[in-house]
Amino acid sequence: MPAVYRKKIRMENKVAIVTGGGSGIGFAIAKVFTERGVHTVIIGRNREKLDQACEKLGSLGNGIVADLSDLKTLPGLVKQITDDFGRIDILVNNAGIHHKAGMTEVKDDDYQKVILTNQTAVFSLSREVVNVMIRQKSGVILNISSMASQYGIPRVMGYTAAKSAVEGMTRAMAVELSPLGIRVNCLAPGFISTEMSQKALDNDFQRKEKVLGRTPMGRLGTPMEVAEAAYFLCSEAAGYITGVVLPVDGGNSIGF
Repeated sequence: MPAVYRKKIRMENKVAIVTGGGSGIGFAIAKVFTERGVHTVIIGRNREKLDQACEKLGSLGNGIVADLSDLKTLPGLVKQITDDFGRIDILVNNAGIHHKAGMTEVKDDDYQKVILTNQTAVFSLSREVVNVMIRQKSGVILNISSMASQYGIPRVMGYTAAKSAVEGMTRAMAVELSPLGIRVNCLAPGFISTEMSQKALDNDFQRKEKVLGRTPMGRLGTPMEVAEAAYFLCSEAAGYITGVVLPVDGGNSIGF
């Protein structure tokens, strides 16, 4: 790889926020960031999990316990990070919750809770961070969507609605913010091999067979493969890319 390109894709001394960074895809993204010189603040609700993650991330990893669904606390959260680090260069909106039930079984409160965490909080946190980025005249926001927004999956109505909204919001944000020096993109991971997904698929052979059968690459993805795509979109190597929704799914969304 040419030295000029290597320099361009590294991001030493940048400051990133990764929500839901204590485990899974969020942790993988934080790990790639810190390994390449990015000061990374991971946000989650579980102090023990964050502490364990930060220990693995090393000196460039910092954890803040916060419930992003408590919208009134978000301005203070962003101010705390800005005061501590002086700037915010990257926001990765990864945190989310899941509720699985048939449509007629979903209570309004359950539905609204999923929408609040997976979509409304993404908007509210992004708004607060954008105020910082506008002053800097630079920044990158990366939203994490899901294949649930690409096609219909039963029994995840609220999750599907929220992730579809996140993709639409990504495009609207990109059009509004890109003239101000702020790029906005989105990743839509497919079936990724995490502890939770592996357990679910191993207990449901028919579903696992269906997943792999319509994935042209014939395997599950890894959190690190999603993380590498995230790093690229947040780096200067993607400096002319904004408003895209990139599937990282081994071709699952186009599989037959």
